[in-house]
Amino acid sequence: MLVLAQVSDLHLDLTARTTERAERVMDHLRALPRPVDALLVTGDIADHGEEAEYKEAARVLFADAPWPVLACPGNHDRRTAFRTALLGAAADASGGAEAPVNSAHRVGGVEILMLDSSVPGSDEGLLDEATYAWLEGRLDALGGETPVLLAFHHHPVALHHPRLDSAWPLREPGRLAALVERHPEIAGLVIGHAHTPAATTFAGRPLVVGPGVVSTLRLPWEGEGLVDLDAPAGFAFHVLDDERRLTTHFRVV
Repeated sequence: MLVLAQVSDLHLDLTARTTERAERVMDHLRALPRPVDALLVTGDIADHGEEAEYKEAARVLFADAPWPVLACPGNHDRRTAFRTALLGAAADASGGAEAPVNSAHRVGGVEILMLDSSVPGSDEGLLDEATYAWLEGRLDALGGETPVLLAFHHHPVALHHPRLDSAWPLREPGRLAALVERHPEIAGLVIGHAHTPAATTFAGRPLVVGPGVVSTLRLPWEGEGLVDLDAPAGFAFHVLDDERRLTTHFRVV
């Protein structure tokens, strides 16, 4: 049984408010009686994509972490600074500094593929040709025997908020759906971006939306204003059992 924590949409901007909310979540996770197997961070880590914001994020997320921290970019992130200041990698990555930031991690017998759905200069999402080539190559190498989780930022299905669904979705979701349908070893998909905990399906698999740390999205029937800044910071626990069943528990602190 694999136990993962997920945080998303920290939007760290060097203000006391955003730092305190992120630290509150991380302090809670570090104090767990049993450590999780890994922490997934599904994008919008920095609010402006600046190097100083990523250095702060590295301190908050990575310092004294008793588990692997696996991260992918969101629409507020910037790839070069994400690589250098957060991940400590070289700026001249294969394909150039602006190449997608995709990564593969083996945790407890499960392959976790962190995908870059960001589009430089846009708030919409897209898995580009380089990402699909990388993803197909990883799946082919696994040979269908290893359970896989996909994690990325943007939502490939409607979440029933008019602004979110019209302005900032994952473009071309049908291509991703076709890939998922071809690969039964994909046990589920984990995303962020929406600032609201949600659970649905995509291509017949569980799709789980992690809550936002910085704020919570107001749904149309919940009142005026796009986000609730006073709602507590949220995060998720994902459990993948030996039958490849994905179960999610949401928490606030």
